[in-house]
Amino acid sequence: MAWIYLLMAGFLEVGWTFGLKYSEGFTVLVPSIITVVLLAASFYLFAKSMQIIEIGTAYAMFTGMGTVGTVIAGIMFLDEPVDFWRMFFIVLLISGIVGLKLVSKDKKEESSQQTKTDQITQQERA
Repeated sequence: MAWIYLLMAGFLEVGWTFGLKYSEGFTVLVPSIITVVLLAASFYLFAKSMQIIEIGTAYAMFTGMGTVGTVIAGIMFLDEPVDFWRMFFIVLLISGIVGLKLVSKDKKEESSQQTKTDQITQQERA
């Protein structure tokens, strides 16, 4: 469930980033309110995910998803430029996010493994 929270937090990050643009420095009321709500929801979900996922992995994935999502949304909806190097670095960033996911261990998984190790050690002593 923590990974779902983190994924939703990343999507909401893209939303509040766009909200910042359209709030014009928090001078336009409706986009400002939407931005603050999306920001609060995003950070809530991000915090929930860190109960299970390592902080470094969670933060890198949260900001990485937000970055990639915002760049892609900017290309799609704001006519931002697309060139080889921009796409190359997006792919590189996604590779790093996937790599972190593959090598990270959830906190509950680690405590479960530690419990099994403790049980084996106790059995060996008996």
